[in-house]
Amino acid sequence: MATEAEPKKQSRAGRDLPAAIGVGVALFAGIAVGLIWLPWLFIAIAATALGLGVVEIKRALSRKGMRAVWLPVAIGTVISVLGGYLVSTRDVGIEPTTFVVICLGSMTIAALVGRLVRGAEGFIRDVAASALLIAYVPLLGVFIPLLMGASDGNLRMLSVIAVVVASDTGAYATGVLFGRHKMAPAISPSKTWEGTGGGVVFAAAVGVACAVYLLGAPWWVGVLLGVLGSMAATTGDLVESLIKRDAGIKDMSNFLPGHGGIMDRLDSMLVAVPVGWLVLHLALGA
Repeated sequence: MATEAEPKKQSRAGRDLPAAIGVGVALFAGIAVGLIWLPWLFIAIAATALGLGVVEIKRALSRKGMRAVWLPVAIGTVISVLGGYLVSTRDVGIEPTTFVVICLGSMTIAALVGRLVRGAEGFIRDVAASALLIAYVPLLGVFIPLLMGASDGNLRMLSVIAVVVASDTGAYATGVLFGRHKMAPAISPSKTWEGTGGGVVFAAAVGVACAVYLLGAPWWVGVLLGVLGSMAATTGDLVESLIKRDAGIKDMSNFLPGHGGIMDRLDSMLVAVPVGWLVLHLALGA
């Protein structure tokens, strides 16, 4: 006798649990292999993720009637990350910062030209949407190849990732145990000041460990990396939460089954990487 197919197992949050675990393991494996053995794999994953992030933000903006010129931004984002790492690690006659500035400028010009054909109605609104796309994703994302381009770039990137993970984990654990005072109830009701403080402390501790044992740097570099990285990660999380609330969506997309969208996973990291690059660049050099 035929029986009904059993429904997919879901978590309490309504996620497809097997898919979430599978995607999480695959992402972790790809990132780990890329950082330890194959840096180009990591860069390719980052470039693809950021390109899809542009698509997600464009979809969110379209729900508010903002029609960004997204295609040249998505293509330019991938080129800026791949090319930025190439010029950072090879002597091709151009400085990495010069290359990424050229890419960002080209994206801006392409977005302006692409919008001209639609006429005057809504021009300022749509150009503003394109500018937000460029500023939010590729402008912040190009710091990934700049960070990876250092002689110990994989260890620097690993340190930044570890700090962000420690911040998120510490904030969650501390918030659950001691959270009493809401930090931003209109944006993220679950965030508390106690949790945020705990995240900073956890991130600082992990930052010190990474600085001393991975980078061979003074302990205070790890404190700066942890504290500033945690604050940047929290900011990134709040920014993405506001975009989703304004657009009236729960997840940016379903690109990552069981997890939601790319930007749902990158929101904290996208803001933390430029801060991490700045701290480590100033403290350790290029």
